[in-house]
Amino acid sequence: MSQQIYKAKKLFDGEKFHHDVVFSVEDGKVSYKASAENAGVINLDGLVVPGYIDVQVNGGGGAFYNAEQTTACLEKMVSAHAQFGSTALMPTLITDKIEVMQAAADAMAAAIGSNQAGVVGIHFEGPHLSHPKKGTHSEQFIRPITEQEFDIYARQDLGIKMVTLAPETVPLADIERLISLGVKVSIGHSNADFETANTALKAGADGFTHLFNAMSAFTSREPGVVGAALWDDNSWCGLIVDGHHVHNTSAKFAIRSKQRGKIMLVTDAMPPVGTDDTEFAFFDGRKVIRTGDRLNSTTGELAGSVLDMASAVRNTVDWLDVSLPEALRMASLYPAQYLGLNSKGHLREGADADFVHLDENLFAQATYIAGAQI
Repeated sequence: MSQQIYKAKKLFDGEKFHHDVVFSVEDGKVSYKASAENAGVINLDGLVVPGYIDVQVNGGGGAFYNAEQTTACLEKMVSAHAQFGSTALMPTLITDKIEVMQAAADAMAAAIGSNQAGVVGIHFEGPHLSHPKKGTHSEQFIRPITEQEFDIYARQDLGIKMVTLAPETVPLADIERLISLGVKVSIGHSNADFETANTALKAGADGFTHLFNAMSAFTSREPGVVGAALWDDNSWCGLIVDGHHVHNTSAKFAIRSKQRGKIMLVTDAMPPVGTDDTEFAFFDGRKVIRTGDRLNSTTGELAGSVLDMASAVRNTVDWLDVSLPEALRMASLYPAQYLGLNSKGHLREGADADFVHLDENLFAQATYIAGAQI
């Protein structure tokens, strides 16, 4: 049995802070039964926190899942985001051809089958979306669900399966079928009215993809998808806190309105994360251009982000008046609960040893997955 012992100056276990705490990692799990008197103790100054979990990440380290459906691409994404504290990703494939979806599924199956560090499943963001709310997605590939897509969604070798769809474009029977196949259905890129969104929730949908963005707005006479997201107590909302996707006051309003524990930080990250790249090739002959910390398609739309999870946590504390413990839970515990990863998102006895060593300014100094430094 392999074991490594650590002494953390300060540790957040998902619920509360502890000071000068000794813990060990034994076969990838956290234990607090070790003694600091043992030889080889590693001292970790600053703060140790549960690893961040990102349910919407399209790329990183120069890799783009839509451009390269391989385990090497997934490794690059994990490595890039691990620099910023992410220990579990849902690599996300945006609207594309069926052949690309199949290849992405095959790559994910290989990664899951080999226990590749840092990936827990696959997120298909589209192609069953609303044309009016397509955002930067390629309109030519938006389509109804066919049996070819269902063959992918039915696979049992992909880890956690997540599909973002617009419920006004997908028959209720198809949503119920997805749920029966073990797919997590998230509402997004949708122009649905409040009633249609609620009907999808009753059928088993339990998520909203990048709250406020690419969804029908809350108004006085029609609450829309935003209203359904904030009103429902049993669903989770992803929130991009990068200063571009959502106004800070809107984000504060959502956090104040939504049931506590149901808003999780996401990045919607694209290939430039972890690099100095300023552009990359996109669909339909377009490019995505980086200007500072903002990404736009050459046709003008926001095209994902260069946000990382460590920055998302800092932004949430600095801009949204959220306490550090709650911001950390929004980046780890709540997405773990959404995905059903009961041994992740916290550092209690027996938890997966996925943790991040932060400095006093909340920048990641080292990231560990199953006790191994990445």
